[in-house]
Amino acid sequence: MQLDQHKVDLTQQVLRTDVSGMPLEWIDYRDAVRLYHTEQVAYVCGTFLFRVHGGINALTGLRSTVDVNSIIATIGRHTGVTESHENYVPPLNNKTLFRRDANLCLYCGGRFMSKDLTRDHVQPMSTGGGDTWSNVVTACRRCNNHKGGRKPDQAGMQLIAIPFVPTYAEYIYLKGRRVLADQMEFLIAHFPRTSPLHTRLSGTLATAVV
Repeated sequence: MQLDQHKVDLTQQVLRTDVSGMPLEWIDYRDAVRLYHTEQVAYVCGTFLFRVHGGINALTGLRSTVDVNSIIATIGRHTGVTESHENYVPPLNNKTLFRRDANLCLYCGGRFMSKDLTRDHVQPMSTGGGDTWSNVVTACRRCNNHKGGRKPDQAGMQLIAIPFVPTYAEYIYLKGRRVLADQMEFLIAHFPRTSPLHTRLSGTLATAVV
């Protein structure tokens, strides 16, 4: 297998969906080619990303090629994924939490590098608060230290946004390393109408990446 090297970003992820268009996961070009090779690709969307060259046909002398698009829909059942989308609660980690909150401290409103951010429990765990998406927000170190083991009102602080639990499609977006405009537009179409991410992302669709 050989990949065309002209202006190819090998780290660019492909968005995989099921045949109904429900987002499933991010895959690399190798996994995408395997899906093409095993005839699991039902249709493609988005833009052309890669052209991969395979072997030479002994009868025709022609070399096979596979064109990989930014979004591919695959056939077959995906047990345990599509059935659980409605009630899906994604695993909580700081990387996706910070991206959910756009690297903003939800107390002072400042934007920070990830290394300068922390996970704050709105209701402290010491008073019964859980380590859950709906009880955690991104906070800069200064605000987190000031708040300490208190609730925001006890510390004289106010949240600038309400924490929320990402849906499956929202979590797929949050996990993407480099989301292309067409992939982002596709994912946004699967966000709930009330998703706070709509407002944040609506102004970025004119750009090539986020």
